[in-house]
Amino acid sequence: MRVPPPPRTRPGRSRPHTSRPRPYGGRPRRGGVLTYAVLACVTAVSLFPLLWTAVAASSDTTRLARTPPPLWFDGHLAGNLSTAWADADLGAALCNTAFVAGTVAAGTVLFSTLAGFAFAKLRFRGRRALLVVVVGAMAVPPQLSAVPLYLLVARLGWADRLQAVILPALVSAFGVFFMRQYLLGALPGELVEAARVDGAGAGRIVWHVVFPAARPAMAVLAMLTFVMAWNDFLWPVIALTQSGNPTVQVALTGLGRGYVPDQAVIMAGALLGTLPLLLVFVVFGRQIVGGIMRGAVKG
Repeated sequence: MRVPPPPRTRPGRSRPHTSRPRPYGGRPRRGGVLTYAVLACVTAVSLFPLLWTAVAASSDTTRLARTPPPLWFDGHLAGNLSTAWADADLGAALCNTAFVAGTVAAGTVLFSTLAGFAFAKLRFRGRRALLVVVVGAMAVPPQLSAVPLYLLVARLGWADRLQAVILPALVSAFGVFFMRQYLLGALPGELVEAARVDGAGAGRIVWHVVFPAARPAMAVLAMLTFVMAWNDFLWPVIALTQSGNPTVQVALTGLGRGYVPDQAVIMAGALLGTLPLLLVFVVFGRQIVGGIMRGAVKG
């Protein structure tokens, strides 16, 4: 039987060098032409509505009525923006909407995180039944609760006030379920028990253990809730019809009135109502994506 020769060793090394398959890691894989083509198509389709809104806002009604519609900018953008800003009083409407959306997002994140932690890590009587109620609440259309909610708001004297829009939206069934599902895997039960053994109370556990672990999901929920509250139309148009300080979506309804609505001015108002959302995403988008990635990478 022939004995194989010993493996070769490199100078300065005591261990023999064996040829192993080089693992893939570190370097990002470059996509092919098809990948970039698909991404370019998806980006173009996603940006086209916003681009055409800007094109329509820079045109006039006669130009918008042509067939085919215009696909490039005209010179009426500044005038249409000024008209929409003045006719709909968008300055006050933007401030009201920012206050409403920010308050609703903060309240939803706070209460949903607390309730999600209770459903995920605490044991109490009726926990499963309450969770079934939360999940079932997501299946109820919001249109069904508009009439009883308005009767309740009117009895409390909150009609045509901003609290009528804020308070019913401070807790969402989706937010509670979302945070519960995230904390089930992101927050180990041993960490909560260790904090209790160290003498931490409920407040310290929530502040020093639950909130740091739930930060990525809280950022995502805050962004989703802010966008939904900013774009909400049905309940604000019911609760704030006679108010002098409506939200943006309610204020934009005033631009479409008249025998022949000026579509260019309406599109200019829609563009002004969309720009703050784009600004929020540009400013906080990187932090939110970074929080998601930090929450996804473990080890």
